[in-house]
Amino acid sequence: MSLKTKLPETEKRSLEQLKEHYQVEKALASRLRNSTKQERQQAHLYTTLYDELFRRITHHSHLTREGNSQTTSLIAQRVNFLSHFFKPGARFLEVGCGNCQLSFAISKQVKQVFAVDVSEEITKGLDFPDNVELIISDGCNIPIPENSIDVAYSHQLMEHLHPDDAIEQLQNIYNVLQQGGAYICVTPNRLCGPHDISKYFDEVATGFHIKEYSVTELYTLFRQAKFSRISLYKSQNDTLIKIPLSPAIVFIFRICEGLTNVLPFSLRRKVANTPILFRSITIVGIK
Repeated sequence: MSLKTKLPETEKRSLEQLKEHYQVEKALASRLRNSTKQERQQAHLYTTLYDELFRRITHHSHLTREGNSQTTSLIAQRVNFLSHFFKPGARFLEVGCGNCQLSFAISKQVKQVFAVDVSEEITKGLDFPDNVELIISDGCNIPIPENSIDVAYSHQLMEHLHPDDAIEQLQNIYNVLQQGGAYICVTPNRLCGPHDISKYFDEVATGFHIKEYSVTELYTLFRQAKFSRISLYKSQNDTLIKIPLSPAIVFIFRICEGLTNVLPFSLRRKVANTPILFRSITIVGIK
């Protein structure tokens, strides 16, 4: 097993720990990729596999990064971005809340927070504010009354879903939004990936990023879920840029993505890291 990319300075774990994480996650992800819908929903396979990962990989970044200055800064940036979508008395839904740091921070600005995740292990022992409700989901269902949420948000979630579940969960999020409500979906761009633990060892995602997306692929899913308006948001030099995804704009993205996709792996990753076009995707759909 050899490294495909140089370890960043921010990576504090040893190579042996990364290899251990990679081998465990890849094996668990293979079970999810090859599962049936019945296994994923009735047997709660998402919960089972993610809980097993967090039990076995105690050095996982989701379990060890709480409270450091970098994480605090990232949470502050996300709160600042989301505040553009809040109105007084807003009800907020975070899908894939993880250790709930963002949900807790948002709870100070809104009336009610619903924090949804598939893992009981990662939320174990947390002390929840009165206006934050934790909901353990099967990975598709959003057990919240329809037309009750003003702003829904997910960060690094869509890529963890089995492709057969992605459109179903997206439709369920659409259903719980009020008319005019917004779903903000942040996900890594497939073209500069992979982005899970396999980024150090493989050229395509083989860990729990079951499917990574491009802008046009994600746009297609949002259209299938019947969102009336879909925009791409980019942050450049502290300036928030909104790009409405009209058919003409989507066509341009499709051409750019197609040309980038045929490049050799290392060159593709370099080109795809161009901030304004690729890199991280932030799609906002309005019901």
